[in-house]
Amino acid sequence: MADKTAMIRLENMTKIYPMGKRELTVLKGITLNIKRGEMVAIMGASGSGKTTLLNLIGCLDRPTSGSYYFEGNEVSGLNSAQLAQIRGEKIGFIFQTFNLLSRITALANVELAMTYSGGVDHERARDALAKVGLADRINHRPVELSGGEQQRVAIARALVKNPSLFLADEPTGQLDSHSGEEIISMLTSMHSERGITLLLVTHDDNVAHHCQRIIHLKDGEIIAEEDV
Repeated sequence: MADKTAMIRLENMTKIYPMGKRELTVLKGITLNIKRGEMVAIMGASGSGKTTLLNLIGCLDRPTSGSYYFEGNEVSGLNSAQLAQIRGEKIGFIFQTFNLLSRITALANVELAMTYSGGVDHERARDALAKVGLADRINHRPVELSGGEQQRVAIARALVKNPSLFLADEPTGQLDSHSGEEIISMLTSMHSERGITLLLVTHDDNVAHHCQRIIHLKDGEIIAEEDV
């Protein structure tokens, strides 16, 4: 049953990619509600549709059919500029590969995110890096940072926009177990302290069990949901 008060509401959403004379159906009628302030994990084998689903929720792509309501507004039919505005103002992204620009400092990487959401505020960028424990590393380039530190920069880059939604795609996938635990602890603290809505894709059962709910995908369909 669709919850019209949900922050994220997907109704019978599909995603089909043309493959020459054939079609590849990646998502098959996904119906899903995520409440404001919820921390939810999406799990499934490679090819199950996890990242495609995250990209659709993040307004990086459009569904082939079905509806997507974000904060009560239907967004699946918006144009590219309108989707970009939502991404810039409302959504913070954290990627497995960090997606940092290698030639600029940690501070500059965080400030770059602010150019899409109202202009650069140097103090706010420094504060975001301090909140993830990198106050003394702001002038270091990504190559001078460990994997865990690079992911912290990525979190600060997402955090500085004050988004209402965080999307994390395998945020610990490139990290050793200790750094991965630190990143998940940080995300969990941000969720509990700030009430941020957090949706993350993971293969790691331990990571998933830090969340409040786990959604299991298989072959483009939700096959199970469990409360943690």
